[in-house]
Amino acid sequence: MNIVSKSGSPNPKRVRRVLSEDDERFLRDIEKTHLAKDPSVEDLFGETQGLEPIGEKASLPEYFKELWQRRHFIWRESKNKVLNQTSNTFLGPFWLVINPLLLAAFYWVVFGIVLGISRGMDNFVAFIIIGILMFRFSSGIMSQATKAIESSRSMIRAFSYPRAAIPISLVVRETLGQFIVMAVMIVMILAIPPHVSIDATWLLFPVVFLLHILINAGFAFFFSRLGYKMPDFAQAMSFIVRILMYGSGVIFPVERFIENELALTIVKANPIYMLLDSYRSILMENTVPAASTWLGLAAWAIGLAVLGFWYFWKGEEEYARERR
Repeated sequence: MNIVSKSGSPNPKRVRRVLSEDDERFLRDIEKTHLAKDPSVEDLFGETQGLEPIGEKASLPEYFKELWQRRHFIWRESKNKVLNQTSNTFLGPFWLVINPLLLAAFYWVVFGIVLGISRGMDNFVAFIIIGILMFRFSSGIMSQATKAIESSRSMIRAFSYPRAAIPISLVVRETLGQFIVMAVMIVMILAIPPHVSIDATWLLFPVVFLLHILINAGFAFFFSRLGYKMPDFAQAMSFIVRILMYGSGVIFPVERFIENELALTIVKANPIYMLLDSYRSILMENTVPAASTWLGLAAWAIGLAVLGFWYFWKGEEEYARERR
């Protein structure tokens, strides 16, 4: 029997796998029969006394403590995956930038040139580059989160650790990759005519990005548990992401196509729309986003991160169980 101890605990605790409801019912039934007096069965019950389930849900303070103790593992695992995800290609990490840039170029040709949506816009190139590259930061996390628990199944079976480390690692990994993407994005909007100009308002860009990370963390927690509870949900994510893209002003200004005031208000309350609008206000127009936008982003960031973490933590005991 493997002996597993929690980090920071001087006394190792024996652990066992979480029993299914059928297994627990079977053991309870045996206790009511003559078999419970059998020496071999008594030995079995004796061996299981005092064992702690691997997937047992800890209290929130203890859960946060365990996550903090594993912060170095989360960092190393995230960093290694960023470096290795394109290691088998000739261009390596450059694909982190090439893929979204090719997509931005495609939408620029379709919507800017063929459909003529760029008419009347001063800098449609910067508009679509910022929209595509910053939107993919969220869409990538949402798509991967739906499969995060299942793809970590072998590690969940082998080790006892807070499962929230899985979506957190995903967010850290995607954030590290996004730094490269943002560097290229800024160079491009500065270099491609009509050029943007650097202004003091650009100092607000990291603040918006921090709120973006918190919103993405909320998405990761929510979609990780939803993807685990409903495996078919992962298959619908591409459709959901596509709807979110067209409904968030990623590739065209929604004000041109939505005339209904209620529908437009709902779209503008969307956190992805608020993020992209803030990025564009700071980088393209050199203006500070409105106070209502800051309040909205702060509410979304705190709400999604806190509620998402709580929702994920509530399902902690489920993740170690076998699917039937």
